[in-house]
Amino acid sequence: MRPLLYVVTGAALGYGWYRVVGCSSGSCVITARWWTSTLYGAFVGWMLAST
Repeated sequence: MRPLLYVVTGAALGYGWYRVVGCSSGSCVITARWWTSTLYGAFVGWMLAST
């Protein structure tokens, strides 16, 4: 249950980062598209849950 909570929270934070900060030029690798930012946040959440 804990890893799922971390992954979902990380994904939500990643999407929130995209919405709030984003990348106006489109050249940012992670924050240029919503799905890359969300997946990156989920990955970070998964890594934190596995420690």
